Amino acid sequence: MNIEGNGHMNQLIWLTGLSGSGKTTIANALKPLLPNCYILDGDILRKGINQDLGFSIEDRIEVGRRIGEIGKILLDANHHVIVASISPHRATRDKVRFLIGEPYMEVYVQCPLEVCEQRDPKGLYKKVRAGEIRNFTGIDSPYEEPVHPEIVVETNTLSVNECVERIMKYVENNA
Repeated sequence: MNIEGNGHMNQLIWLTGLSGSGKTTIANALKPLLPNCYILDGDILRKGINQDLGFSIEDRIEVGRRIGEIGKILLDANHHVIVASISPHRATRDKVRFLIGEPYMEVYVQCPLEVCEQRDPKGLYKKVRAGEIRNFTGIDSPYEEPVHPEIVVETNTLSVNECVERIMKYVENNA
C-alpha cells in the first residue's frame, strides 16, 4: 500500500497513547508508505523546540499546540505528517483537530499500562517506580483516552504491520 502524489489531500496522522505503546515504531513503519512524509516525534521535539517546557498541565498543552502548529505548516507545504506524541489531554488533541480540520486523523495507539511497563524501551517506567520521575503520564499524571478516534490499534494484540495496514486502509479510503 502506498499513497501516490495524485492530488489527494495530505493527512496529519496523530498517534496518541502511553509511553511504550508503540507510537514511534508505527510512525517509522508508516513513513515509507506516504509521499513527502515527515514525522514529528514528541521525544525529539522535547529536546529541541519544546526544551523550554516541563510536564505541568500548562506546559503539556503548549507542547501539543506547538506540534499542531508545526504540523499545519508542514501540511501547507504539501507534506503528509505523522505525529507520535503521548499528548495526554483530550482538549489539546481536540484543539489541534479544529486547527487542522479535515486532514486530521487521530489514531489511538492503545496498549495496557502493564504491557507498556514490560516493554519500557527507554527505562522510564523503572525510573518512575523508583521515584526518580514524577508527573508521568499513566502513573501519577492522567492520560485521557480519545473518545472518537478515527482508528484504534491495540498494539498488545496486533503486529506493527497489522497496525500500519489498518491505518493505511483508513488513509486510502479517506484521501
